[in-house]
Amino acid sequence: MSIISNLFNDQVTLIEDAKEEIRKVYLEDDRPWVVGYSGGKDSTVVIQLVYEALKELSSEQLNKKIYVISSDTLVETPLIIQSINTTLRRIEEKAIEDNLPIETHKVKPMIEQSFWTNIIGKGYPSPNQQFRWCTDRMKIDPANQFIMDKVNSFGEVIMLLGVREQESATRANVIKSHSTEGKLLMRHSTLTNAYVYAPIKKFSVDDVWNYLLNHESPWGDDNYELYRLYSDSNSGECPLVVDKTIKEAAGSCGNSRFGCWVCTVVNEDKALTGFINNGHDWMKPLLNFRNWLSSIRDDRSMRMKYRMNGQVYYLQVQIIEHNGEDCILIPKKGDRKREFIPVTEFEIIDQAELKTYLKENNIDLSTSDDPNILIRDSEDNYYRLGLGPFTLEARKEILTRLLKVQKNLKHPHDESYQLIQEDELKEIRKIWFNNGDFEDSLPMIYYDIFGYDLDWEKDDRLLFDRDDLTQLELMCEEEGLDYRLMKRLLLIEKEHSEFKMKRGLMDQLSSALNQDYLHL
Repeated sequence: MSIISNLFNDQVTLIEDAKEEIRKVYLEDDRPWVVGYSGGKDSTVVIQLVYEALKELSSEQLNKKIYVISSDTLVETPLIIQSINTTLRRIEEKAIEDNLPIETHKVKPMIEQSFWTNIIGKGYPSPNQQFRWCTDRMKIDPANQFIMDKVNSFGEVIMLLGVREQESATRANVIKSHSTEGKLLMRHSTLTNAYVYAPIKKFSVDDVWNYLLNHESPWGDDNYELYRLYSDSNSGECPLVVDKTIKEAAGSCGNSRFGCWVCTVVNEDKALTGFINNGHDWMKPLLNFRNWLSSIRDDRSMRMKYRMNGQVYYLQVQIIEHNGEDCILIPKKGDRKREFIPVTEFEIIDQAELKTYLKENNIDLSTSDDPNILIRDSEDNYYRLGLGPFTLEARKEILTRLLKVQKNLKHPHDESYQLIQEDELKEIRKIWFNNGDFEDSLPMIYYDIFGYDLDWEKDDRLLFDRDDLTQLELMCEEEGLDYRLMKRLLLIEKEHSEFKMKRGLMDQLSSALNQDYLHL
């Protein structure tokens, strides 16, 4: 009994000390607080402790704002974003009732930087460990923009995060490296005039759950339900990331319940799998789509053979003997097993002959065309063409599959739930058009699936009908001109025709004419 009593007393002391420290830091100055809330256990503890600590202050002492922010990447796991939305609304309503200076906000990526705009619009390959482009664009940048807006208004801000030293050795080292002996605040590693306060950095995971399960939520959430969600998903949370250093310490959120449902950074999405195994069968189509998207990332027929800027590059291949013959080794990557492809299956082309070979065989590097060749340089090294963005046809297929999943998805709590936003579709349409989709195919794809149109903006810039484009393509072929280049030049000219000043016209024309793939 004495052991249990001591544990209970230690927990009470830990909580009271934490609240006392929070009140002390709050009263030290007039710098507003920005509290990061991910929907997970640690950030819930921070907000609940802050709320309870502030309730014990007098109205005269409540002299500065507290902004609670959550990151909505627009591809959050559906159950989690629903829970976050509910909690933010409850916190704000209860704060008004209790006369506490707390506001709640959701931060979102700019439409130009959303997941679907980058993948379906621009053709970015889906994120992986080596090319994890998503976190900065979808989480760090939106949160930092909110923080800097407050810095511009107030001079300095303090950011409260639910980071703990016991999460991992890496996280402990990051916290230690940013801390100053005897100081509770850490300087933000990248944002000027922003500071970080970690009120539960000394908490263990047992301390977190003991607190949540023994202290009712001030705004009426069910902390036992939060515990059940963790049990259902068999995983942790994806923290609100506002710092590139912490991003690296946090690693991937793909194994996490509080991450993106479409995360391809990990081999297996344990989050969606955990929910489905615990009865949320309606999310199976999301998991199937995510797995398919991950599977096509390195499919050469889905990728252009040059970068977004037109640069062609080569990937050196390793040739080894396997089962008595020379083979190209394709190393293991993610779910992909190691492969051995006999060299005899490839045609060997000298690098100087590549352009002639592509022209004679009518190979378009912007399409699914993947010439089965090995490129040999002057020193007898062998290469394959490097991969660039998803082809336009691949992007159309990704969008088509995504919209079909959206149409048939049965969200039990939100009939209007959307996997891709209308603003994203309109942005993707513009990008496709600038990439040469003069057929304006996105509205047609949407109509074919849903049977109705959205309120598409009319674009009079250069919309050819299919017959016009076919005729243009035939003319280019007869004259030996690059069809894609011709469309790009027409588009550039049209964009500048409406302006008296032609500033930048020659630069854009020069850029279009100097694409690598034109001068192999």
